[in-house]
Amino acid sequence: MATTDRQATTLALAHALSAAERGLAVIPLSRTKLPALRSPHRDDPAPSAPPCHGECGRFGHGVYDASTDPFRIRELFAAAPWATGYGIACGLPPYHLIGVDLDTKSGTDSSAALRELALRHLFTIPETVVVLTPSGGRHLWLTGPPDVVVPNSAGRLAPGIDIRGAGGYLVGPGSRTDHGVYATAPGTAHLTPAPCPPSLLRLLLPPPRAHHPAPPAPGDHGRGLVQFVLAAHEGQRNTRLFWAACRAYENGIGPALAAPLTEAALHTGLTEREARATIASAARMTRHRP
Repeated sequence: MATTDRQATTLALAHALSAAERGLAVIPLSRTKLPALRSPHRDDPAPSAPPCHGECGRFGHGVYDASTDPFRIRELFAAAPWATGYGIACGLPPYHLIGVDLDTKSGTDSSAALRELALRHLFTIPETVVVLTPSGGRHLWLTGPPDVVVPNSAGRLAPGIDIRGAGGYLVGPGSRTDHGVYATAPGTAHLTPAPCPPSLLRLLLPPPRAHHPAPPAPGDHGRGLVQFVLAAHEGQRNTRLFWAACRAYENGIGPALAAPLTEAALHTGLTEREARATIASAARMTRHRP
């Protein structure tokens, strides 16, 4: 490993331990912003049971490895000496963190879109931790109620606005990626994450379950959701699949669309195990049985 990589790993571990002292559960990330440790189940046959979230006792379960225990964090980084960053798990106590990711890569003005939402729904983003991304975007850290599960979403609120909730993570400040370093915005490092405004929180939650006397055929809407998944690039495959599956179940076509969505996810590069687990998660999130 090059000296610069060793230094990046050392710095990432130091930042991760500092975040853990604040009660934030962390995992090591690679330069691609993905979890640094690969799944120990990647070569397993197609599962007949629910996916393992670390019950096997091995590392490599992504955000489910996240911890605030300094000893465990050092173990995680020791198992991934190539890690140059760390991820902060969302949705966990004590903060139940919600990340509002204002992206710039899509060519849209996500900050303006958020301001428009705030005006329309009468909320104000409070003073809170803001992390600047190498691409010029921003991550706003907010907290949610302990009894509310906020799902991950990509572009659901508005183009360029992604949400990191339960089961997701935010790249921590001080992390080094292929595109640069994440850093806390000046004047916000000393802040604690602020509560999410109630009006915004309502927008982040899935709409109430729709009751249909009989599930309709997938039709054009189903084909549109499949195309939405097929258009996913690396880094947005799971979030697009989760979003599409949530919409399918909310509209009563989830069971009929599960197989086409799985097939579309396979075309984007996800494994069948990953695709089925994500669709099952969407079914649970919308209170349907997968």
